[in-house]
Amino acid sequence: MIKHLKIIDYALASLFRRKYKSLAIITAFTLVVAALASILLFSSALKIEAAHLLDSAPDLIVQRTTGGRHDLIPAEYTEKIKDIAGIGAVTGRYWGYYYDPLTGANYTVQGTDGTAKNLELLDGRLPADRGECAIGAGIAAIKKTGTSGELILVNSSNTGVLYEVVGVFRAASSLLTNDLIILANEEVIDFFGYPPGKATDVAVQVYNKNELQTIAGKVKKLLPDTRPITKSELVRTYDMVFNWRSGLMLTVFSAAVIAFCILAWDKATGISADEKQEIGILKAIGWDTADVLALKFWEGLIIALTSFLLGTIAGFVHVFFLAAFLLAPVIKGWSVVFPEFHLTPHLDPYIVFTLGFLTVTPYVASTIIPAWKTAITDPETVMRG
Repeated sequence: MIKHLKIIDYALASLFRRKYKSLAIITAFTLVVAALASILLFSSALKIEAAHLLDSAPDLIVQRTTGGRHDLIPAEYTEKIKDIAGIGAVTGRYWGYYYDPLTGANYTVQGTDGTAKNLELLDGRLPADRGECAIGAGIAAIKKTGTSGELILVNSSNTGVLYEVVGVFRAASSLLTNDLIILANEEVIDFFGYPPGKATDVAVQVYNKNELQTIAGKVKKLLPDTRPITKSELVRTYDMVFNWRSGLMLTVFSAAVIAFCILAWDKATGISADEKQEIGILKAIGWDTADVLALKFWEGLIIALTSFLLGTIAGFVHVFFLAAFLLAPVIKGWSVVFPEFHLTPHLDPYIVFTLGFLTVTPYVASTIIPAWKTAITDPETVMRG
């Protein structure tokens, strides 16, 4: 142990003697790790957000289609669906999208019958009467309002409607509630001007989850103008939403990998004349090959771990505290008008291990290999160059 502590002390002194070169390597290495960490952490965080979002999704959603597009569904369809064996609750849902020209943000307006699963109120309650609403934390921030405040929206008749904010809520996923406005079902019908007896879609509970596809087929056969959507299909849809510009992210990832490979290859192709002379002197004064390899191992590990920690911290801060401003436009695209939301901080040990294995291990190996070639050479030959 004492021997290795002495070697580590000498390794640190050796790195400080070449401080400019060491700093340049650490800077380049840190940028590569930060880029890789940002991509991995951002992708993982989005998957977690999507998983939380879909936890509350219905087992089956039935939409009516006209001309291949989503259309309002007649209320009597719910009664027909209830007659199918294996189905539990069948509920018509009322919702729609609202663009706010004042803030340039898109909101989701959803109706409620007084209950909202998986939504945790930060303050207040859910709307129970007309003229009341509950809003997500993102809307509360962008509108600078809260419980007992007011919210003005322009309905389908181009008339401003004043709502009293009776609640501000959140959920496990900020994607679920950040841009959400909850009104009573009747209020949503009036706001969007939906005709009587029509709903946006129908949420269906299926008792046996293994029969989802079978139930969906029965619904399609019973109501040919409908489109049943299972929860698994929603998962695939959200994957496509988050990755529709994944090609650009892969380009960033490839650029980072290529940059790191160039760095590692440059290190592996050889060491400088000064380093060779240093190894030759160490061998001449009594160091054996194992000691030289231990020295170079610790030098490489110190640089790699320093860069890895700095890069991982930088990637974490970029994704979770700076809203991944370098990557978010690639993922969001047009949806940058969505009220700003922050991902829930999460550090997956698997990601840390994978990132370390892909960066630290190759660099340390590329440091030891050329040192070993020099260490097994006669010291006099090395010092003479």
